[in-house]
Order: sequence, then structure tokens, then C-alpha cells
Amino acid sequence: MAENTTIQVSRRARDHLAQVAKERGMTLGQLVEQLASEQPTAEQIAERVAATRAVLRERLGCTLSDEEFADGPNVLANIYAMAAEKTRALREDAA
Repeated sequence: MAENTTIQVSRRARDHLAQVAKERGMTLGQLVEQLASEQPTAEQIAERVAATRAVLRERLGCTLSDEEFADGPNVLANIYAMAAEKTRALREDAA
């Protein structure tokens, strides 16, 4: 059995999380465990970035250095921006 501890939060935060847990059919502790497991640490993020770059280099023949990767555009952010712009345009056309 896992060792338990106490986390101090405001009553408002506790009540909110308790409601979310209830709606999901789980205990507050289970919800906190789930939320914690979904949040990677800086070290885990760095490991994922390194692994992704290794795959790009090995499978796609990408020759960019780590510095070039870091200096490059944020492709995902650009995709989200384009999708948001397209959505706005579609809404304006529908109006």
C-alpha cells in the first residue's frame, strides 16, 4: 500500500477538486494521483525531447543540431494559430 501524506490547499480548491472527483466517479486522492501522473517534470520533458530528436535523426535523416532545433520555429504553436485563424474565418463566413 502506498504511503499517504497531506497536501494543504485552500478550502475552495479542495471543494472544487472534490466535485471534479465525484463527477468522475473517483476519490479525491485518486484524482490528485491522476493529475500528478499527467504532469511531466522538466527532466521528463527533456528526455522526451531528446528521444524525439533521436527518432527524427535516425528515421528521417534529420541533420539538425540540438541548437538548431531549439532556435527553430514552434511548429505546434504555428499549427494551432493557423487552426484558430481558420476557425475564426469559418465563423465569420457563417455569420
